[in-house]
Amino acid sequence: MKKIIIAIVLFFIFNFIIFSQEKYNFEKKNYISLNKDTLFYRFLKPKNFDGNKKYPLVIFLHGAGERGNDNSKQLRNSVKIFAEKQDKYPCFVFVPQCPEKKRWVEVSWQLKKHKQAKISEPLQLTFEVLEKLLKDKNIDKNRVYLTGLSMGGFGTWDFLSRFPEIFACGVPVCGGGDEEKASLIKNIPIWAFHGTKDKVVKVERSRNMINAIKKFTENKCKYTEYKNLGHNCWTKTYNNDLLLEWIFSQKK
Repeated sequence: MKKIIIAIVLFFIFNFIIFSQEKYNFEKKNYISLNKDTLFYRFLKPKNFDGNKKYPLVIFLHGAGERGNDNSKQLRNSVKIFAEKQDKYPCFVFVPQCPEKKRWVEVSWQLKKHKQAKISEPLQLTFEVLEKLLKDKNIDKNRVYLTGLSMGGFGTWDFLSRFPEIFACGVPVCGGGDEEKASLIKNIPIWAFHGTKDKVVKVERSRNMINAIKKFTENKCKYTEYKNLGHNCWTKTYNNDLLLEWIFSQKK
């Protein structure tokens, strides 16, 4: 009986979460590549959209727990802040979903460092959708912002270094990248975040990326480390009004 009650409670919690996600009007989309690979994603239009205006684009890369093909789980975490703040910061929001058993960057999160290899299939598909969005939508190409948490933090560092010409800024949260690619992103404003007590992704991953960038420039990278937080530092990060103000002030 106890197990049945728990199952019922979890069912209602799950459906409440889904209902809360849907109220933000993230459109369900999917992209099929020439190789017949599929990327599921959500897309949010700016509030009070005006077809005569150009708007910023936020790309949000979710963490490992939101992988799948349901095209819903990727909305569970902090991406909702970009929907809630549409009155102040109207923007497009692109939220791809990484399939189960795949990663934005195909490396172990426990490594002290890694070398950038071939782009992962989910990130390649994300790039292909991004190219299409930039061509078809009223996007200000000088205000394309990239952020992601945990697995998505790795994806953020990787994506920035592969296509640095696209992005006006990057916000990697508790992720890690290839330090040898720092010179490629030295001119992109970056604000990285990590919790000192993180046991999933070593805090040194963010520290080392920032230090590698600072060898080339001191002016455009910022780093916030939370001494009392572990892996989940994204809730505090994305609920920081100063971060949102900083993101939307960036322009190429």
